[in-house]
Amino acid sequence: MVLAGGLSPERNVSLSTGTMVAEALQSLGHQAALVDMYFGVESAGPELAGLFGAPVDQAGRKVSRQAPDLQEVRSSRKGTSPSLFGPGVLELCAMADLVFLALHGSCGEDGRVQAAFDLMGIPYTGAGYLGSAIAMDKDMTKRLVEDVVNTPGWKTVSYTAADIDGLVATARLPLVVKPVASGSSIGVSIARTAEELREALTAGLALGGRTVLEQYVSGRELQVAILEDRALPSIEIIPKQGFYDYENKYQPGAATEVCPAEIPPEAEARLREAAVRVYETLGLSVYSRADFILDADGEPWFLEINTLPGMTPTSLVPQEASAVGIGYEELCQRIVEASLKARREGR
Repeated sequence: MVLAGGLSPERNVSLSTGTMVAEALQSLGHQAALVDMYFGVESAGPELAGLFGAPVDQAGRKVSRQAPDLQEVRSSRKGTSPSLFGPGVLELCAMADLVFLALHGSCGEDGRVQAAFDLMGIPYTGAGYLGSAIAMDKDMTKRLVEDVVNTPGWKTVSYTAADIDGLVATARLPLVVKPVASGSSIGVSIARTAEELREALTAGLALGGRTVLEQYVSGRELQVAILEDRALPSIEIIPKQGFYDYENKYQPGAATEVCPAEIPPEAEARLREAAVRVYETLGLSVYSRADFILDADGEPWFLEINTLPGMTPTSLVPQEASAVGIGYEELCQRIVEASLKARREGR
């Protein structure tokens, strides 16, 4: 079972990941079904079994330039159920040998789905519920890892529109403004002026008003994937304009990606060691991807870690795996096998 979509600002990214993963698993001989977690299926009862191995819909393969309007997504689902699981989804998941979580963001990557599946005895891919929940919260993650890796100074604020003037007046710019629990760089901006900070905080109200104000560290953007508890070669991201935001992540050609990154061996070793330390500190398993800034002195600064990293046509983990001879299909298979092992071991 490949579970994608859901109700998150990252649902379009998730659908792209799910489409590619389902295709890869089917090519390996698995009877894989791709289902949108939020919309579910129209079939019921015995008919559900017929969805396993059905042709994969290609509609979700390409990621649109803009994040989806979630209110529009909600209004397009039939019925009034408040459940984030659409009709037939839990029944399908219970029928499967394993659920491959192709979900991203607050609907699927924050531990709630993992906890539900643990209670139901449904095996799934990736980290367990607790590590997933911690890693999704940027503030909690930084609190736990600040003693084992370098991470930029930060302040987490919960605010309303009435608080913005005071936050702007006391800020030490430049700052990186991030929603506490979001991914794919949605809602992330670099504020170099008071007006840019005001705009970023105002926009952050729509994402809940709980925001990390992080010290801006100048340097090269590098990311390190972990697969089966080991770091893969780092990859450098060089956006053609701006920083590595939502559009630059998912539009082909918007950024140059170099893997392995062209950095000194000493810096590469420090990056990989830091990524593994974060992964182990948070109690993660199977795979993940950690984001860093490498400063002019070759020092890595940890930013965040993703427990269900993207597997889209432009995603980074498949590129890092490819650098050590692991193709896309093999990567999916190794995630499947490592996840089954992790669930058996209670991780």
